[in-house]
Amino acid sequence: MGTETVDTLVVGAGQAGLATSYWLNQAGIGHLLVDRRETLGGAWQDRWDSFRLVTPNFSLQLPGQPYQGPDPDAYLGRDAVIELFRGYAGGIDAPVRLGTEVMGLAVANGGFRVDTPDASFAARRVVLATGPYQVPRLPEAAAGFPATVKQLHSNDYRQPGQLPKGAVLVVGSGQSGTQIASELLAAGRRVHVAVSSCAGAPRSYRGRNLYWWLMQILIQGPKHGMQVPMVDDLPTPAARFGCHPHLFEDSPRRLAERGAVLHGKVLGTDGSTVRFGDDVAQKVAFAEADFDVRFRPMFDSYAAAVGLDLPQDPPATGRGRVPEGEVSLDLEAEGISAVVWATGFRLDFSWLGLPILDEWGYPFHQRGVTIQPGLYAIGLPWLHSEPSSVIPGVGADAAHLVEQMVAAG
Repeated sequence: MGTETVDTLVVGAGQAGLATSYWLNQAGIGHLLVDRRETLGGAWQDRWDSFRLVTPNFSLQLPGQPYQGPDPDAYLGRDAVIELFRGYAGGIDAPVRLGTEVMGLAVANGGFRVDTPDASFAARRVVLATGPYQVPRLPEAAAGFPATVKQLHSNDYRQPGQLPKGAVLVVGSGQSGTQIASELLAAGRRVHVAVSSCAGAPRSYRGRNLYWWLMQILIQGPKHGMQVPMVDDLPTPAARFGCHPHLFEDSPRRLAERGAVLHGKVLGTDGSTVRFGDDVAQKVAFAEADFDVRFRPMFDSYAAAVGLDLPQDPPATGRGRVPEGEVSLDLEAEGISAVVWATGFRLDFSWLGLPILDEWGYPFHQRGVTIQPGLYAIGLPWLHSEPSSVIPGVGADAAHLVEQMVAAG
């Protein structure tokens, strides 16, 4: 196994790695992207068949490639998103080596030694661009479900026909959980949803797309004394791993109106019986109120600051009590044949071999510049701001990282 020398090695060729590659090229810094997958497209390749972005096309502002297509207000499906990034990689001449999984990293000779199954790299700098979707997260309760019930994480779910006939329990009410539950209802399935502590948001506000508002605040807000939520605004470091908000059109309340049965947090099992918390009403109330508390005042202040005369929307709260299911459920009696765990992901940087991770497995850093000289991170949740891990926000963080590299020499 030989050793290949590269100035900057970027681990991961998803949106974060490609955005970093663009800025490295602009700065004239030699680099190589390695990715464990055999094909480009990152974790988008793990989404279900009918998946569509909730970010409209006009917000897909990749560095050096703003959206210029014919449908700025449309939403790309999974396969189109994958093709977008494959085209982007070619368009920016990103030097990518696929099928190359990094197994270990160590400090060596004033830089780093990075090991893969087929080769080692000697790199002056390393950028961790593996993204937030690293290892599917399952709660301990999953181990107690009977073997007769098929269990899938949302990472492995593709379409309703993949599941055995019968009712389905979807655990989690973030973007993935609510969209999958909605699809199962449309397919005629009986659906139970274990509601989690996830916020909700409207697709549009005061006649403008939600992401139009967010991008205005991101780009123009500082001129008017406002900004998108930053990592320092979080109540605790654990809040970095909160779920992505669902859209109100697929909210737990709307799912219940379409026939879904809502339950609280999965607490455990006893044979074929699942026990739930009695917190559905509180979680639904939080999901509906969060937008009014965190974003409505910000958007209204921006509209006033720039003189936008737009009709006001009524508050999302005050819609009455949502129907709740029982706090225990006999899976066999209810005909539940499958569970889809829409419970998110956890980070896995165990291969780093460096003492730079906090108790959540997140690198200690300052806007992506880690405490280990020469080691950087990009595309992680709340790296700098709320949009740090999504397409509209990752480019600015990547530009900052490369600026720091240039300054460090």
